[in-house]
Amino acid sequence: MPTTQTTPLSQLDEKQQAILKQLANQVKRVFVTGAGGFLGKALCRSLRAANIEVVGFARSDYPELKQMGVVLIKGDIADQHALSDAMLGCDLVFHVASKAGVWGSKESYFQPNVSGTENIIQICQALNIPRLVYTSTPSVTFCGLDENGIDETQPYAQQFLNFYGLSKAIAEKRVLDANCAALKTVALRPHLIWGPGDPHLVPRVLQRAEAGKLKLVGKTDKLVDTIYIDNAVYAHLLAAVKLNESQPVCAGKAYFLSNDQPLLMAEMLNKILACKGLPPVTKRLPAALAYNVGMILEWIYLGLRKKEEPMMTRFVARQLSTSHYFNISAAKRDLDYQPLVSIEQGMLKLQASLQ
Repeated sequence: MPTTQTTPLSQLDEKQQAILKQLANQVKRVFVTGAGGFLGKALCRSLRAANIEVVGFARSDYPELKQMGVVLIKGDIADQHALSDAMLGCDLVFHVASKAGVWGSKESYFQPNVSGTENIIQICQALNIPRLVYTSTPSVTFCGLDENGIDETQPYAQQFLNFYGLSKAIAEKRVLDANCAALKTVALRPHLIWGPGDPHLVPRVLQRAEAGKLKLVGKTDKLVDTIYIDNAVYAHLLAAVKLNESQPVCAGKAYFLSNDQPLLMAEMLNKILACKGLPPVTKRLPAALAYNVGMILEWIYLGLRKKEEPMMTRFVARQLSTSHYFNISAAKRDLDYQPLVSIEQGMLKLQASLQ
């Protein structure tokens, strides 16, 4: 194993240290898909802090993972042979990889998100890997309406506004249906992961604000849940340890995850802007107008076969004008999950990273 260049275990939160020590006693080799992504990389960093052997699977090369001591294997989760070779000898899988975003063809989402997940399940079964932790999304229940404190009894959406939510819902169901004595599975639904190094939410908000294009959607602000990166990692570690129990209560189930601190959309955005010293967002766009603009842009982009994401889509319009906060009592009860880092503490860390 190469020399590790990562956060020392002693510098992590005491609860995270404790769960990593438990996990280190349970596993020999851990497989992480999407290892180069925001969550995947943070998960690898924590695992390596406990000196757990990690095989990271990603489509590109990531020198920082190798510096952590991760055995990085380049490949595509649609390639069964490459996956099978990479997963050999592993006894726990964190399946984090997926095609995210809000725009693209059905095939572009279904091949990695559905077929890729089916490959992971089949290889876990073939290699007798006993535990699979799947990173899902709250988008599996989102149909364009307010989600006010919903829990896991909320059914999958009947209609989806994009192929991302649909593909993730199908993949999540595949993972949960695969749960059995030989392969224990769990699905986690973190909402809007953010923090230092975030390549998605934070830079997008800052770039739009600096360009004068950031706007609130709707007449009133709705409550939205988010989750700080360290808390998302902690929940994944807890789930992995819980799956090792003789009769794990979390096996075969899905769990919403958040910081358990829902904020108004404007408040959350303004906290991010303040980290960069930018003024608060004040401009508004009517929700109906945003939706119609999104629909028109989708027609135009489909007609022109443009691959880049439109400035607005129906999904984004609904996301920005509806509430998204969740009852995470099940995660607290079954996983012993409690956020380690509050939004206020996370913002301080984000501010320091941006400066």
